[in-house]
Amino acid sequence: MSVYTVVERDELEAFLGNYSLGELIDYQGISAGIENTNYFVTTSEKPLVLTLFENHTADELGYFLDLMAFLAEHGIPSAHPIADNSGHYLRELNGKPAALVMRLRGTNVEQPSEAQCRALGEALGRMHLAGQSFTGQRDNDRGPHWWNTTRQALADRLPAEDRDLLDEELAFQRDHRFDTLPRGVIHADLFRDNALFEGDTLTGLIDFYYACNDVLLYDVAVTVNDWCSNDAGELYPEKVLAMLRAYRQARPFTTDEAEAWPVMLRAGALRFWLSRLQDQHFPREGELTHIKDPDVFRTILIARKQQGELLHELWQRA
Repeated sequence: MSVYTVVERDELEAFLGNYSLGELIDYQGISAGIENTNYFVTTSEKPLVLTLFENHTADELGYFLDLMAFLAEHGIPSAHPIADNSGHYLRELNGKPAALVMRLRGTNVEQPSEAQCRALGEALGRMHLAGQSFTGQRDNDRGPHWWNTTRQALADRLPAEDRDLLDEELAFQRDHRFDTLPRGVIHADLFRDNALFEGDTLTGLIDFYYACNDVLLYDVAVTVNDWCSNDAGELYPEKVLAMLRAYRQARPFTTDEAEAWPVMLRAGALRFWLSRLQDQHFPREGELTHIKDPDVFRTILIARKQQGELLHELWQRA
């Protein structure tokens, strides 16, 4: 959630004229995140979030917006898109596809509690279960093919130690494929800045613009890596257990998922190390931008490689 495309007040007022949302009161850019342009928008009717999509085409965006509406309508706390006066979720603003969604209550958490991890795990399990009946299909565009092409793009920009670590992990992932794991709709980016809480109550899951159809366990692993790690990349066991136990109450794990668990944690760390390296070495211009530290996920990847026994132990306890 950054600002790459500046929107002036008169441009926003003209855009809002296509909706029945009252008068524009205030708006401000959101600097957190990295992919799209986002603004908080307040009208006389309700608080909203405006997103201008910087990388997706209008044809691609139907999946995300339909999914958000589907989940909200199936009891998952997510931001429902707002239809314009013609019944469409998507319009154009300043040459970019643009959409309005409900602004949910709550704030992000920096240091999640066990109770918050439990609430998130339960919601993620319910989301995966509900998503089984969503008919939209979208491949993961940050999967293994993207890992390899991004590694090649970074080839001459990284120190030898990082190149070796990436190549070793890419080879490991190629040798440890789990093609029969349960699949379905995944968020694929459920970090702490993409969930909202009031106290220990989860009020919303947001930013579904990496969502796709892929391995459900990979989504759990991505979430655990961010929510349950300390600064050294090590896991907080009780937070992991809280999340996994709550998740499996909604969707029980399979035997194959137990074997794949450490591999998925490493895959999640690899994916976000690569994407942050890409953002660091190939930055995009913007008025308000936020580039996250790649070394966070380098550290997590190294830790997961060293924690195989602990990872299996936690899984068994969950």
